[in-house]
Amino acid sequence: MNSSNPEHDALSLLNARRSVPAKQLDAPGPDEATLLRMLRSAVRVPDHGKRVPFRFLRITGSDRDALGERLAARSQARDPDIGEGALDKDRRRFSHAPMVIVVVAVLDPDDTKIPEVERLLTAGSVCFALLQAAQALGFGASWLSGWPAYDAEILALLGLGGNERVAGFIHIGTPRIEAPERERPDPAALLTDWHAP
Repeated sequence: MNSSNPEHDALSLLNARRSVPAKQLDAPGPDEATLLRMLRSAVRVPDHGKRVPFRFLRITGSDRDALGERLAARSQARDPDIGEGALDKDRRRFSHAPMVIVVVAVLDPDDTKIPEVERLLTAGSVCFALLQAAQALGFGASWLSGWPAYDAEILALLGLGGNERVAGFIHIGTPRIEAPERERPDPAALLTDWHAP
């Protein structure tokens, strides 16, 4: 696909990608049609064996605060000496952005043909593609995980099965700030050539 633009529009979008901190995301979030448009782009990822090893869970409205209360309670159960600041952080973890999409990796243990790591990487690719789609449609987004992504009780609370994992919590909303650029690695410094011995 050619473009008269010397730097192709798609590459410009990739180069402009920035994570907007979840605390800097406000309403409005995407409406139903816009979210589905984002997800249509997000599912166009490499998927060896066409396993579709992922699904989506949407958290919005008062359910964000309810989840935060459950996180705070779980946090206190995990660490009875936890400070009030850390508890408040967990309580508000999902309350900033108007929408959180949980990208759930579905890893069928009986699938021995496609390595689990490849299926997990596919789910991770969905997270990144969703960030790109959100930004392309004018929203800010942030891919987060943290301890709730690995806690068995929280995973059960979210309705994940034993063969499922959180690939990422994607916080989506309208950015209150323009996310600053940060230093990026130099790809030339990361590139080496392999030669046959």
